[in-house]
Amino acid sequence: MDASRVSQLSRAAIDEIERAVIGKRDVLEMILAAILAGGHVLLQDYPGLGKTLIARCFAAALGLDFRRIQFTPDLLPGDITGGNVFDRAKNKFFLRKGPVFANILLADEINRASPKTQSALLEAMQERQVTLEGESLPLPDPFIVLATQNPIEYEGTFPLPEAQLDRFMIMLAVGYPTLEEEREILHRRRQHKQDDLALRVVVKGREVLEMRHALEQVHVDGDLEDYISQLVQATRKDRRVAVGASPRASLAFLKMARAQAAIQGRDYVLPDDIKRFALPILGHRVLLQPEFWMSQDVNADVVRDVLAQTPVPVIQ
Repeated sequence: MDASRVSQLSRAAIDEIERAVIGKRDVLEMILAAILAGGHVLLQDYPGLGKTLIARCFAAALGLDFRRIQFTPDLLPGDITGGNVFDRAKNKFFLRKGPVFANILLADEINRASPKTQSALLEAMQERQVTLEGESLPLPDPFIVLATQNPIEYEGTFPLPEAQLDRFMIMLAVGYPTLEEEREILHRRRQHKQDDLALRVVVKGREVLEMRHALEQVHVDGDLEDYISQLVQATRKDRRVAVGASPRASLAFLKMARAQAAIQGRDYVLPDDIKRFALPILGHRVLLQPEFWMSQDVNADVVRDVLAQTPVPVIQ
């Protein structure tokens, strides 16, 4: 599969998802790029903006197995990973796999679960496997976690630790629809005469793996690799930052830029492919100095300053 075929399938998938999700094509393209890059996505925004709908639609359009977990304070690690259950009829134990064994896992309101339960996802997100009773079980391929959290509710929540945040390739906000988009939402609901809209499978699960493999053929100039390194290094030198982005951020830039180029039908990466993902990749990985903890948008300011101060290479 080449870049033009990846672009064709990507457009078909996003067009199908836009039948249900209106006016969020930029967000949908970023999520699709993360899926092709093999990364996980954290959606942080207010309730009712379609975060769960987006996850379900991606699974439907890409022909992938979908599971949803509602995170609550009493959720246990075994509720995610599964475990051995005793069968009285057969007088023996059998393995019951948890909802983590899916292609797309929606971790809804992930910050409502205790740190012990949140940590149950760490191995799955990084190693693509789950260890149960000393046995390592591989997860389906592809395996993508789409997690959501509400930025305005703090009572009864447990903020995600930096180690887990770092495992999300990008963090996005869906945002409110415009007036015209909200009118279109009402218009389509009246036309369909039902809440749920059945989407067609436009990309088979096997093709998702082929699209992912095709990204390895997208060329990245050496100067662009230097540019990525300089961007990430700059986050570690800013006076407002206590802990800068890790090398995992550099790898995320490389993978996401390649995915973006392929979605656009190119077999080479441009500087704009890198700059587009600066805030989604770096924003949640920058740990601020204590005096800036209560200030809003400082993370975004740091990323914008890093972009402005880092020279952009000229690619022939």
